[in-house]
Amino acid sequence: MQTYLVGGAVRDKLLGRKVKEYDYVVVGATVEQMKTLGFTQVGKDFPVFLHPKTKDEHALARTERKQGQGYTGFICDFTPDITLEQDLARRDLTVNAIAEDAEGQLIDPYLGQKDLEQRILRHVSPAFSEDPLRVLRVARFRARYHELGFTIADETLALMRQIAASGELASLTPERVWLEWHKALEDGYIDCFVDALYQAQALTELCPALATHWPEQHAWLTPRIDYARQQSLAATVHFALLMCKLSHDEHAAFFQHFRVPNQFIHSAQLLAQHHQTLAHYDAEILLELFNAIDLWRRPEHLNQLLISYDAYTLGQFDTQHQIRQAAHHAQQVSAQTYIQQGISGAAIKTALQQGRLAAIREALEG
Repeated sequence: MQTYLVGGAVRDKLLGRKVKEYDYVVVGATVEQMKTLGFTQVGKDFPVFLHPKTKDEHALARTERKQGQGYTGFICDFTPDITLEQDLARRDLTVNAIAEDAEGQLIDPYLGQKDLEQRILRHVSPAFSEDPLRVLRVARFRARYHELGFTIADETLALMRQIAASGELASLTPERVWLEWHKALEDGYIDCFVDALYQAQALTELCPALATHWPEQHAWLTPRIDYARQQSLAATVHFALLMCKLSHDEHAAFFQHFRVPNQFIHSAQLLAQHHQTLAHYDAEILLELFNAIDLWRRPEHLNQLLISYDAYTLGQFDTQHQIRQAAHHAQQVSAQTYIQQGISGAAIKTALQQGRLAAIREALEG
């Protein structure tokens, strides 16, 4: 029984990057042996265990054989005679197929170190094309390591296009696809991720609305994503910038199909619906905006919108302070004041609107 560090941990150590997760492969062991040693089994389709102390994942060495459609259509063999090299052979990219033993020695049968040095993302074997999820994973790695100069090998890009043309992308569950989008958003290079999908001819299947005008959209988006990343803005802001050129119907289709979480939907809708308002406004327009975003009960909505719009304008949003001041003044106007004056019924709402409008005017003129 031998244990090896594998995958992203080895890759990122060699790149000098911070390692976030440590994953191990165990050769020559059985499920029963792992349980006897105190490991907790968590994998359903194949044996993955959590270390009793560190909780790091340990998986039995395995091979995979394609049986059905999609990224789950595989039969796994995890008998104790599976070798480390066989396990590494099933991995997607050579840079992810490097192992490290307990003494720190590297096992690299597929020349992943060479590809790391040359900044190339290359598939390990033709079996790459059996898993459609790998199209998105490679696009995400291309984006994550964009600043290091990584490119996708021509032959790997050809396989990605082959997968896209086969229709296998349709077998991926919306939740699994969104997970890859989400990871790319968190990494901060969503523009590079989408562009890699476009180059792989997969974007038309995954998001036809973006694919239609992607070259122009890409040129517009990249400096704004760069700005958002430099400002350490949230992934929801990156998503809002990505989606803001799409129509209402295109938004709805994407959100519904991929079951996008509410915080991303709301961020995208705020910027798409209101960015033009922030470019040209007066007191009446600002009051309409404050009502539309429910400033009175959800003041955080305005903050989200202004942060996104600042990135939209590449930091040229000179009136942000003025709008915040107008919002602050309007928030001080209370219905209780008018009730104490004897105003009641529908007249309270009218008086409240007039009072807020006057407060906004005062802020704009001040």
